[in-house]
Amino acid sequence: MGNSVKPIQKILFGSPGTGKSYQLRQIAKHQLGIKLDEDTKSLENTVKTVFHPEYTYSDFMGKLLPYTYGNSVAYKYYPGHFLQALGKAYRGLIDNSEEKYLLVIDELNRGNAAAIFGSIFQLLDREDDGWSTYDVDISELELVGLFNAMDYKANITVDREIQVKGSTLENFVLYELENKLSSNSEDRDRVRRLKNLKDHKISLPPNLSILATINTSDESIYYLDSAFKRRWDWEYVEAPSEADITNKNVPDIISKATLELDNGEHLKWYRCIVGINKFIKSHYSSIRRVEDKQIGWWFIKPNDGKVSLDQVKDKVMFYLWDSVFARDKRPLGKVFTESLSDTNLTTYADFVMHTKKFIKYMHDSVTALE
Repeated sequence: MGNSVKPIQKILFGSPGTGKSYQLRQIAKHQLGIKLDEDTKSLENTVKTVFHPEYTYSDFMGKLLPYTYGNSVAYKYYPGHFLQALGKAYRGLIDNSEEKYLLVIDELNRGNAAAIFGSIFQLLDREDDGWSTYDVDISELELVGLFNAMDYKANITVDREIQVKGSTLENFVLYELENKLSSNSEDRDRVRRLKNLKDHKISLPPNLSILATINTSDESIYYLDSAFKRRWDWEYVEAPSEADITNKNVPDIISKATLELDNGEHLKWYRCIVGINKFIKSHYSSIRRVEDKQIGWWFIKPNDGKVSLDQVKDKVMFYLWDSVFARDKRPLGKVFTESLSDTNLTTYADFVMHTKKFIKYMHDSVTALE
């Protein structure tokens, strides 16, 4: 089986609305050759999950859950998102498929990644051939879940033996898998790695990539330690800037979108976005991690080419008040007057009542670029 396309293990990070999910789909399509269903916007051969504070290792790896069986209650092991993706990739190797497989993790830092990955963390180290540097041991239940994710019927007998397709685990691995792979015996490492399943060992194969996203503006997040970070490639998705207007590098949908004020005036929405980011960057000295606090083209998605003033109030103004200028509100007041005492921004209501004036100021601050 050819492995000319190396696996990708990358984290996309940037401000909210910058299009990280879009960039992820582009990587999957153009670098991995994974097809995108244009109607559903879903990627083939892909398992997707979203980390959050309640997400655990058992959600990621798999868990034993009860289900009703007639008048009785039985238990079944359900493979988690990681085992589902690994199962698809392993089955692709066994079937000698050239296709690539993908695990997508959105909001990686909203969950406790170190606890969620657990021992799987060791698999993130990869060799030049795309295989994990190390194997890790998994439990009997996890191995059964993996085989079921590979579409092989597996179970544990009363004697605590694992059966796959009616055969013992050792017979299944040594005979069926090895015989099926014999036509590609030159790929010795692939055969060896798959045979390790009989010893309850797994590793990441070269046909499985992992892509994750991080919203860097979110302060209520888990810390990612340096050991975890170094096992990934990182790609920063830039926020809109004045250069995008000058170079006409504005998404088509955004370039046509307008914001209608209550007096009938129409503003070009992309100018508002760039003006807001320009304003945020101008106060870098008082904003922590200012590069993460800007907004992207898709912070508000236009509806039929329009953005409403209510959307600006509900999303943009609150974001500026609660996240960007949470520590120091004085820059917001100075948009309206040089004397903060003349514009008392004691509460959010004091600020949001000036939405029309504020957003027009942002729009007009970049008008001269065109």
